[in-house]
Amino acid sequence: MEVEVPTQTTWFMACSTADVPENGGACVKYQDGQIAIFNFSRRKEWYATQNLCPHKQQMVLSRGMIGSAGDAMEPKVACPFHKKTFSLITGECLNAEECAIKTYPVKVQDGRVYIGVD
Repeated sequence: MEVEVPTQTTWFMACSTADVPENGGACVKYQDGQIAIFNFSRRKEWYATQNLCPHKQQMVLSRGMIGSAGDAMEPKVACPFHKKTFSLITGECLNAEECAIKTYPVKVQDGRVYIGVD
């Protein structure tokens, strides 16, 4: 039986809220990777995912189109090149089963966007 070891979330200040367009995304560098941040202002919500699209290994998700999917109105992002859509909550690919993306918790305080990483 495997035992899950709890991990501690580290929060880093990614950017100012003014750096991310309303109903759009931006990219920030964190260590050796890139994280896409989305300001879904129509829903008054913020999301963060890996910026790397898993299909062609391109750093493009921050430039994708955001919207909602299905009856549950799940927030999603569509890759600007391949049109694969991913849940901004779970990272699950919504129109294929072969891949998923990493998602990160986001909090906004005093005009700053913080992303939680393990």
